[in-house]
Amino acid sequence: MPSPDDFDPAPAPAPAPLAEPVHRVEPVLSVRGLARSYGDTVAVAGLDFELYPGEILGLVGPNGAGKTTTLRTLSGVLPIQVGEVHIAGRDLAREELLAKRELAWVPDDPRPFESLTVFEHLEWTAALYRVPEWRPRAEELLVNFDLKAKQHALGGELSRGMRQKLSLAMAWLPRPKLVLMDEPLSGLDPLGIRAAKRSLLSLAGEGTAIVLSSHQLGLVEELASRLLVLSQGRAVFHGTLAEARGRVAEGSASIRTLEDLFLEWTAGDGEVPLGPDDHVSLLDSDGSRPAR
Repeated sequence: MPSPDDFDPAPAPAPAPLAEPVHRVEPVLSVRGLARSYGDTVAVAGLDFELYPGEILGLVGPNGAGKTTTLRTLSGVLPIQVGEVHIAGRDLAREELLAKRELAWVPDDPRPFESLTVFEHLEWTAALYRVPEWRPRAEELLVNFDLKAKQHALGGELSRGMRQKLSLAMAWLPRPKLVLMDEPLSGLDPLGIRAAKRSLLSLAGEGTAIVLSSHQLGLVEELASRLLVLSQGRAVFHGTLAEARGRVAEGSASIRTLEDLFLEWTAGDGEVPLGPDDHVSLLDSDGSRPAR
């Protein structure tokens, strides 16, 4: 006759160890279905992309492709017609003020206040973004952007290059989570360009996400980690520079450079305004990476 012990259930297996929690990095910029039209003209058609902390996105395309309209919409200068934009988790349409506090906008031709000095522009920016203990950083930026000697000059007295330097210093001051830049280096001299590029990479290294729009493909290749190419308001390529170079390597013999790819991706948009210094050689004739 079996004993009661014979009916004891088998010991329960040890519980599986708890999985490590997954810490997802949230995008700084999330764009979904962004579209805008001017009458019957479609300026931007259904853009979808994300940008993460520390990434630099090169936004390129010929004139009229929708780059500036996209940037002005992302910055809140233009209202959103169709789609959604989230900046650091804030809905730009519904939480406009909170979203804008997380971003800085650098236009192609900044227009500072004529009656404020350079230093007063930084003071105004600190007040707008509620930056505590802002003076040491302001002093550092004046030096970095070669504005120290101009700190008492009025905005109306500045050259275009100095206005651009001031705009960059104002954008850098609050350490925003997102910076939107439209041809930000076009008015700078070589020393100013070098300082701006160094500061831009430093800001990205601190975790700021950056959208850089430029016709200077060499600048984009040097700074950007991702590309978004627009043609007639639509995204014709979105990916890493490595993926773009892969397309160069896999393309026809006539496609040897990023410029060649750019022209192919944007075919039909008309002449692309590229200068003699904008040619970017990604591959030498033997398929190797050219020396810089």
